[in-house]
Amino acid sequence: MEASEMSTQPGPAAERPATRARGRRAGAILLPLAGALGLTTLALLSAGVSPLAAYRILVFGAFSSPTRFSDMVMLAAPLLLCATGLTLTFGAGLYNLGVEGQLALGAIAAMLPLRLWPELPPPFLWALCFVCAAGGGALWALLAAGLRLGAGVNEIFAGLGLNFLASGLALFLVLGPWRRTGSASMSGTELLARELWLPTLGTLRLAPIAPALALLALAVAWWVLARTHWGLELRAVGLNRAAADRLGTPANRRTAEAMAACGALAGMAGAIQVLGVFHQLIPNISSGVGLLGLLVALLVRANPAWVLPVAVAFASFTVGSVQLPLTLGVDSSIAGVLQGALVLFALLARGLSRRGS
Repeated sequence: MEASEMSTQPGPAAERPATRARGRRAGAILLPLAGALGLTTLALLSAGVSPLAAYRILVFGAFSSPTRFSDMVMLAAPLLLCATGLTLTFGAGLYNLGVEGQLALGAIAAMLPLRLWPELPPPFLWALCFVCAAGGGALWALLAAGLRLGAGVNEIFAGLGLNFLASGLALFLVLGPWRRTGSASMSGTELLARELWLPTLGTLRLAPIAPALALLALAVAWWVLARTHWGLELRAVGLNRAAADRLGTPANRRTAEAMAACGALAGMAGAIQVLGVFHQLIPNISSGVGLLGLLVALLVRANPAWVLPVAVAFASFTVGSVQLPLTLGVDSSIAGVLQGALVLFALLARGLSRRGS
């Protein structure tokens, strides 16, 4: 064999990097799953519960009846909107922990047209609610961006502070100006008139508008990040803000735009909570959806292609866990243990992968 022919044959030295890369990718998937299952199994065994029975309920419980399936979809829709928005801020290198407050402000803003103009035709009123909710969420996110860009306050601390402020504002409205007729109630404002609820499928609680909006938002976010110059600049800011700025990318503007877009999507999630889930404003209108969206975005590494399956899985775990106290006598918070452990071990696997590369 000639020397030129020999040089074209892949040798062991060339195959080893590819093998290591495949091993790291497999480890990035298997380590979080094995670690999360191991930790959750220990928690279940310590409570005297069969892990297999618990996992069967967690995975398949949301699909055991049309009612539970509709509940899962109505949880997945706002979760998908929040996680989608967070892919934009994570892409820009921002940890938008204020997503809970942005959802709450969106819910508050969605209530304004319902209280001011309840006589409007419902379809027009719903559209107005979603526009107001998106604007409210975006403005709340821009407050965090302004603190980051103008005062040097880290967006994590700014977002957490604004979360508390949004929760306080919702509570003030529920107990004060928007309180129920006769007496204030911590349970929420007056229920909306039935004709103002988002239309559902038959007797189910599934409002098709909610998942349709969420899927549309996810498709647009994927296209923007993967196919547009704006998305390229956003990712450049996330990779190296100073270098992107020197090369002509308006880093501050892209930061504000990413935060506003995330806030707008979180605000729309708040509108779904008001119009399609609770049909009123309650103090804890987010119900942890924003924080769950953070877990989804962290687990998928802000990759929009994986947001949908992971969001659906997390929503299924949450809805399925409601059956655990009745069937196995274990608290439903075990779903949170599994979700949190998945993210924890995914971050661990990512750190080990970078250290070994």
